[in-house]
Amino acid sequence: MIVVFDLGKVLLDFDYSIAARRIAVRARRSIDVNTFFSEQATLLLRYELGLVTTSAFFEEVCRACDFDGTAPEFENYFGDIFTPIAPMLELHAAVRRAAFSTFIFSNTNELAITHIRRNFPFFSDFNGYILSYEHGAMKPDPRLYEVVERQTGGVGQEIVYIDDRPENAAAGRARGWTVVLHESPTATRDAVSAILKLP
Repeated sequence: MIVVFDLGKVLLDFDYSIAARRIAVRARRSIDVNTFFSEQATLLLRYELGLVTTSAFFEEVCRACDFDGTAPEFENYFGDIFTPIAPMLELHAAVRRAAFSTFIFSNTNELAITHIRRNFPFFSDFNGYILSYEHGAMKPDPRLYEVVERQTGGVGQEIVYIDDRPENAAAGRARGWTVVLHESPTATRDAVSAILKLP
């Protein structure tokens, strides 16, 4: 079996308001830190689809709030929004110890992944990564699930897929994958352990 993990809210928690609060300090225009990135939802969607470069994303955010910091400052503010979900990292480590191949399957963007690679050592311990911005498609688009199957070499029930979004889980289930809808670390650990017969 192959185990495919979603990233955000499964392995790492995240909060865009953290970035917005830091950006607000350097913005010449007042912003609501709780809604700023939801107001930029279309731009963020295009960035996570790889339709906007990182430099263009930075320029658009600068225009939205009149940010007067540098690009490296912005990249640090925007990327540093993640907190490890320790029980899920422990689950991934147990899956690896049991010699199963593991993959990351995420709707995400270049800045986030650059930050995560640099700051979270666990991220390097996967067999591969299927990231929306690299493929021009986002979950639950079936095209991205096809990429998972091609890259992992798995099909149907061979793929154990963990995701917190019901619509994404449903798209995996529709392909015959073995799906665990992540609602809590304890429930997910128990479900995955039972499927894989972990010690």
